[in-house]
Amino acid sequence: MTIRSVIRGVGSYLPANIVTNEELTKTVDTSDEWIQERTGIKQRHVAADGETTSDLAIAAGRQALERAGLKGEDIDLFVVATATPDHTFPATAAKVQAAFGRRGVPSFDVQAVCSGFVYGLSVVDNFMRCGQVKSALFIGAETFSRILDWEDRATCVLFGDGAGAVALTAEQGAGTTVDRGVLSTHLHSDGNQHDLLYVDGGASSTQTTGYVRMEGREVFRHAVVNLADTVKEAIAANDLTIEEVDWLVPHQANKRILDSTAKKLRIPNDKVIVTVDRHANTSAASIPLALAAGVDDGRIKPGHLVLMEAMGGGFTWGSALVRM
Repeated sequence: MTIRSVIRGVGSYLPANIVTNEELTKTVDTSDEWIQERTGIKQRHVAADGETTSDLAIAAGRQALERAGLKGEDIDLFVVATATPDHTFPATAAKVQAAFGRRGVPSFDVQAVCSGFVYGLSVVDNFMRCGQVKSALFIGAETFSRILDWEDRATCVLFGDGAGAVALTAEQGAGTTVDRGVLSTHLHSDGNQHDLLYVDGGASSTQTTGYVRMEGREVFRHAVVNLADTVKEAIAANDLTIEEVDWLVPHQANKRILDSTAKKLRIPNDKVIVTVDRHANTSAASIPLALAAGVDDGRIKPGHLVLMEAMGGGFTWGSALVRM
């Protein structure tokens, strides 16, 4: 028998404040047409003053637990994937743990930027496979608006704030791809590409938070190749075909990247969950937000085979194959 990490419930939270492309044109030299043509983005959610990453995470976590039929006291592990923590330390996950009243169990953050959800899911899955925990609340949450240079139209139009969460429990499986739960995860990185996507600040370098900096064309080029490769890797590792995948739930960075990756993999567009148009790029929150959107509108159903993939600064990239 094989222990599987089964997603029992999903949750999401988006700040109430919506910023449209038209609103951005009042402060940045850009246009709605320019943004949509290059990114597919129409709007993004931006956290209110005083609204923190942990606030978003807790709200998404509450919904995931409720839908899973679980309470905070049932959870053995709290993990938050974020590149925009409330503080340098302690971990944002510690605030989440405290909010759910589960003193004594482990809580920590995972930082792999836009790949954070795939990386964090791998960590949680390994805890469960090893038998160290029986349940976990895993959240991707970001307030990327706090690290944007709002005068840089190449970056400020791309990102948004939000949080997505999954509540997982360890269950016995047969060890086949028919099992519900995480079937496999695949992680990669290339630190040589640091300067193509990074934040120009940090505690030990500038003693400031810094702003996002990106070489868009180079990131696009690497993304399409890396994402297609890691999707193929996940399919091959489970002896499946791409046709057997019910849904591709990709990191929501750019509609052109989504379309190019799907085309390269020969995945029909109607099997790709897309939220980038209304959420923009929410970094580690984008996959769980897209997953929640697919579950909420009834497209993703129990038993469906879902393939998640992402690439972020570092570079980091990876994939996860999950049967819901």
